[in-house]
Amino acid sequence: MSEQNKEEDQIEGRNAVLELLQSGKDINKIMITKGERHGSINKIISLAKENKVILIEKEKRKMEEMAQTKNFQGVIAIVPPFAYVEVETILAEAKKREEDPFILILDGIEDPHNLGSIIRTAETAGVHGIIIPKRRAAMVNSTVNKVSAGAVQHMKVARVTNISDTIAFLKKQGLWICGTDINTTQYYYDQDWTGALGIVIGNEGSGISPKVKKNCDFLVKIPMKGKVTSLNASVSSGIIIYEAVKQRR
Repeated sequence: MSEQNKEEDQIEGRNAVLELLQSGKDINKIMITKGERHGSINKIISLAKENKVILIEKEKRKMEEMAQTKNFQGVIAIVPPFAYVEVETILAEAKKREEDPFILILDGIEDPHNLGSIIRTAETAGVHGIIIPKRRAAMVNSTVNKVSAGAVQHMKVARVTNISDTIAFLKKQGLWICGTDINTTQYYYDQDWTGALGIVIGNEGSGISPKVKKNCDFLVKIPMKGKVTSLNASVSSGIIIYEAVKQRR
C-alpha cells in the first residue's frame, strides 16, 4: 500500500527532481534509495539540505514499490498536487514579459509521454502557457514531469472544461487561433505566425475535434513525403512551435 495520500503528487527521476529543487516550489519530502551516493544524487542531497527539505532513505524494494515510472533513478520527491492556473494567468504572463501571447492548446492529448515532450518543447521555445481539457486527456503526473525533464515546473498549464469556449474567449482577447489538419491545403511554413497566437494540436489518433476545427481561424499541415502519413503529436508540435519561434524573433 502506498504511503502517498491523494492530496500529494510525486516527481521521479534525477533531472526532474533537480529542476524541482531549483524552481523553489514546495516539496513535502524527498526519498532516495539507501546507499545511492553517486552522480547527480549528491547534488540533489546537497540542494535538499540547503532548502531544508526532509530527506528519507529507503530500501530499494520499497522505492520500487512506490515508483510510478520504471526508471525513477533512485529518487522520488513527494509534492503538493500540481498547481494548474487560469487562462487569464497565462495571458498575464505574456503581458508581464511584454510579448504577444503565444499559447498552446492541446485538444485531447492522451499519452502522458506526449504531453511531457510537448511541455518540454514549449518551455524551451518561450510559450507562455498550455491549455488542456479536464476530460479525456492526459493530466500532469509523475510521467509527464519526468519526460518533460522538469520543464513542467516552469510552465503555466490551465485545465478547462470546454476547449471551444476557451478558444472563443482567447479570440475576444485578440488571439488568432491556428489548428493543424492533414486535409488542409496550407503548409505550416507559408503561414504568418507573428502576433497574438494560439496553436491547437489535436488528439494522437483523431486529430482536432470537428467543433474545435470549426473555431480555428486558419488550418495548416506539415508536408508528408513518405509512406507514413502522420507524425507523433509531440514531433508535430515541435515543428510548428519552432516555425513560430523563427518568425517571432
